[in-house]
Amino acid sequence: MHETGLSEAIVAAAVRRAAGRRVTGLRVRIGGHSVDSTVITQGIQVAAAGTVAAGAAVDLVLEPMTVACHDCGRSAPVDDHLAMVACPRCGSVDIDVTGSEDVVLESITVDVDVREPA
Repeated sequence: MHETGLSEAIVAAAVRRAAGRRVTGLRVRIGGHSVDSTVITQGIQVAAAGTVAAGAAVDLVLEPMTVACHDCGRSAPVDDHLAMVACPRCGSVDIDVTGSEDVVLESITVDVDVREPA
């Protein structure tokens, strides 16, 4: 499943960045991909189990691609993979699809062990 691999990669990157510190939060930007945010969030939580990222809060920012049809003038976010092939309104294939397909782990929040001086 696409979401499983994506979730595992996000957690792996967060664990590397954390360098052994406990991760309490993740902010992830997903562009272009038509994904279910609930599935991704749950996938991250499952992938994080048993790691320093277990129980981390997940903040997803979804940025769908946009399709613009040259024939009927429709311009809208892509909510279906078929919309990247043909215009959902008129069926034309004379379309432009714009946007990023990047997945970016924008930030992680980690626990900082603050100790009193002895």
